[in-house]
Amino acid sequence: MVAVGTMVWLSSELMFFAALFAFFFTLRGNLPEIWRDSVAGLDVPYAAVNTLILVISSVWCQLGVWQAERGVAARPAGTPLYRSPYKNWGMREWYVLTYIFGAVFVSGQVLEYANLVTEGVTLSSDPFGSIFYLATGFHGLHVTGGLIAFLLMIGRTFTTRRYSHAQATGAVVTSYYWHFVDVVWIALFAMIYLLPAPGVG
Repeated sequence: MVAVGTMVWLSSELMFFAALFAFFFTLRGNLPEIWRDSVAGLDVPYAAVNTLILVISSVWCQLGVWQAERGVAARPAGTPLYRSPYKNWGMREWYVLTYIFGAVFVSGQVLEYANLVTEGVTLSSDPFGSIFYLATGFHGLHVTGGLIAFLLMIGRTFTTRRYSHAQATGAVVTSYYWHFVDVVWIALFAMIYLLPAPGVG
């Protein structure tokens, strides 16, 4: 039931982002000259690297899910991390790695915002700035929510003696959410950074 409820909730979130996509394409189609100038100022290689970081984090997340489903909450007790091969890692270690990659992604997004602001691209500068910050900003908030969820899942591994199926379910639905924000970002990245500006071949 928790998994079904999560998927229903994610469906509503998908509708929210679909509205942002519609907003983006409406403005892009009606104001092509602003789009051409604004897109030219984006750092596509930087955003591509940041996107790759988020995509890789989903791989770590899925490895953590598989360990959670096996009931392996963490590496064997008393084994130092540097002496524990990754194949012996449990859900905790993979989720910590996912958290780190996710935090790096958010930090990279904040740095990109800072650079764009210095170039005069702000939320109120023009329609492009408005939809850019709304779309990527709301996505960033969703990623931050996912990072909080990872902390809760990691914390559970320290407060229980036996990692049960119910606790594994929490880890699984957290992965659903994380994969969702990953897929949404890939779509945003393609829409904002890779889609040619109107009038550009």
